[in-house]
Amino acid sequence: MARGINKVILIGNVGGDPETRYTPNGNAVTNITLATSDSWKDKQTGQQQERTEWHRVVFFGKVAEIAGEYLRKGSQCYIEGRLQTREWEKDGVKRYTTEIVVDMGGTLQLLGGRPDGQQTQQQRPQHNQRPQQSPQTQRQPDNSMPDYDSYGVQY
Repeated sequence: MARGINKVILIGNVGGDPETRYTPNGNAVTNITLATSDSWKDKQTGQQQERTEWHRVVFFGKVAEIAGEYLRKGSQCYIEGRLQTREWEKDGVKRYTTEIVVDMGGTLQLLGGRPDGQQTQQQRPQHNQRPQQSPQTQRQPDNSMPDYDSYGVQY
């Protein structure tokens, strides 16, 4: 008899910047919320309708490090994972949450390209170095990029 299949596939937009923490043994854990939307035309009114579902997604291990580094609020991504329900007790009341877990058996694929203004690490100037500029172009350096060197710090 089959043991069953627990597989979730989602394509959606990240609701906020990822939160990455590290376990005592050094493994990364990253949490995001992912929005998926359905749209349809109401048969009675003829108006376009839309409904957004929010999903809690938890990444573990190397995929957690990648999610924490490359995902940002508004990023579009494809994930494959599994449903997992946790329970805990707070003030004598049992509470539950269901999350999509993406670990070694799961998949994260970044979609939609880079948000406007972002550059790759090779394109960005290194610390204390000025960008190479020709005399004809007097550009101002782009200081809007976050400092990726500080990512991964335990908190």
